[in-house]
Amino acid sequence: MPTIYSGRAARPDDGAHPGTKSAGLSRRALLRGTAATGLGALLVISGRAVICPSQAWGLETQSLKPETMATLIQMARDIYPHDRLVDRYYAIAVKDHDTKAAENETHRDLIEGGIGDLDARAGAGGYRGLGWEEERVAVLRQIEDSPFFQAVRSGLVVSLYNQHEIWPLFGYEGESYSKGGYIHRGFDDIDWL
Repeated sequence: MPTIYSGRAARPDDGAHPGTKSAGLSRRALLRGTAATGLGALLVISGRAVICPSQAWGLETQSLKPETMATLIQMARDIYPHDRLVDRYYAIAVKDHDTKAAENETHRDLIEGGIGDLDARAGAGGYRGLGWEEERVAVLRQIEDSPFFQAVRSGLVVSLYNQHEIWPLFGYEGESYSKGGYIHRGFDDIDWL
């Protein structure tokens, strides 16, 4: 299971005591960032983590840069867009790339190099700096045949849609074999014919 921290304590105990300032992200910087964004989820880069205070979750990275992970989360949302899903599910889906990158230098170079290329193609603000989904998708279309894009896209098919927590959001009840199959559980539930 990926290291996703939810709730009030958005990071593991790092030895700091409650009430002391963390070296990574000050309260002032967090408030300044949230005030500047307006609508939408905010991803804050802090030390070795990507934090989303508006949705109360954080993702710690091992090998990939937090900026890379934040871009992968945005890229995942642009490849498989679902308004019903919060960024936390996309973060869980791309966390495997960080784990693989820690074990395999070639994979780390593929992901870091792919994100670098993506940011270069997007221009001055980088991929995440593009304001419109259509602009980001246009940049993704430029690299859709690259090994980097294929590695991210193919990994998302399993890592995103195999999260049991999101199945009810799509109306999927899960496997049916253990419950007697579909013959007696919804096979004939076509009420719109």
